[in-house]
Amino acid sequence: MERYESYKNSDEQWLGEIPSHWEMKRWRFLLEENSAQNTNCTITKQLQFKYGEIVEKNYQDVDEDVVKTISKYTVVKPNDIMINGLNLNYDFVSQRVGMVRHEGVITSAYISLRPTAIVNPKYLNYLLKAMDARKLFHGMGTGVRLTLSYKELKNKFLPVPSIDEQHRIVDYLDDTTSNINEAIAQQQKMIDLLNERKQIIINNAVTKGLDPNIKMKPSGVDWIGDIPEHWLLMQYRHLFYNLDKLRMPITADQRSRNNPQYDYYGASGVIDIIDYYNVDDKVLLIGEDGANLLLRNLPLIYKAEGKFWVNNHAHILKPIRDDYDFMAYVMEAADYTLFITGSAQPKLSQANLNSVKLPIPPLEEQIKIVAWLSQRTKKIDIAIKQANKQISLLQERKQIIINDVVTGKVKVV
Repeated sequence: MERYESYKNSDEQWLGEIPSHWEMKRWRFLLEENSAQNTNCTITKQLQFKYGEIVEKNYQDVDEDVVKTISKYTVVKPNDIMINGLNLNYDFVSQRVGMVRHEGVITSAYISLRPTAIVNPKYLNYLLKAMDARKLFHGMGTGVRLTLSYKELKNKFLPVPSIDEQHRIVDYLDDTTSNINEAIAQQQKMIDLLNERKQIIINNAVTKGLDPNIKMKPSGVDWIGDIPEHWLLMQYRHLFYNLDKLRMPITADQRSRNNPQYDYYGASGVIDIIDYYNVDDKVLLIGEDGANLLLRNLPLIYKAEGKFWVNNHAHILKPIRDDYDFMAYVMEAADYTLFITGSAQPKLSQANLNSVKLPIPPLEEQIKIVAWLSQRTKKIDIAIKQANKQISLLQERKQIIINDVVTGKVKVV
């Protein structure tokens, strides 16, 4: 793609030069803050951030607790742009910008912005996503937790081409990114199928064993079905030491990234690398709260070993017996649906987790199952890794294209 004929200094370090005919305008002339509260609960469609998109929550049940919660939510409309300005000092993974597609309500903890008539909302969405990808919002915010608000944004400047050029940019990016998104979707579909195949292999092995001729007995648990007659059915409370006492809140100093060397775990895995750790052990982590509990109908299970930090959104479990690898497999296979409470704020409490039952074979049989699963799933894991790498390359390519176009580094004809 060609460049513009001439450029000028934008006076913004992150932006550099912009096309000479582009303007720099303050946020407040482009995006007004929307603070309409759902006081009377006239709108009940609940929305949430998911991977940089604003989507409907899977569960739209409205009971007394939900009504109380969503009455404090912000009412949003199509083309509103949301920014997640929370925890900017340690969460460097979450995508923080998303555009609203349908009217609904969303937590007022996010910044809700409504584009003015002088700008194409989709252009601004692309621009702010490009800024987010470069982690520019992490240099803003106030307070110990570095929380961003409209106050810190409204007087900053953004590059603005003419409205006709904005439309051309949006049309070009919609077309280009849709092709890339389709390629990403194909790779993700392959990953989902591979994971489904892997899950079936794991589930069968950890509930039925490796001997197809073994005598079986009913387990009394739906997701398990029949199990080998000599296996046990045991609750979490008898299988793990619960180390949740180690889940202390992290201080501002400990959250620093001056010398980052320790993984920082939340309910969805590693979300940052920081200077401090609160666990030095070989443990298994399982999500305690968050939307993933309902979206996937199971918590996320992670193996963690050595020094790392676990926040208060994940349970820390250490197997009582020397069966770490088998327990990781059977924990991943388990169905936790009946033990999760709440729809607005899904939670898997320690008490409920302790009641979950797992099928447990003798230790020597566990070792054989782990070895068999490791061999059977090895090729699947390699294929998943390759597909994820391809997705990363496609996402990187998409982000480069968006950034170059919305900042005027290349010209859309």
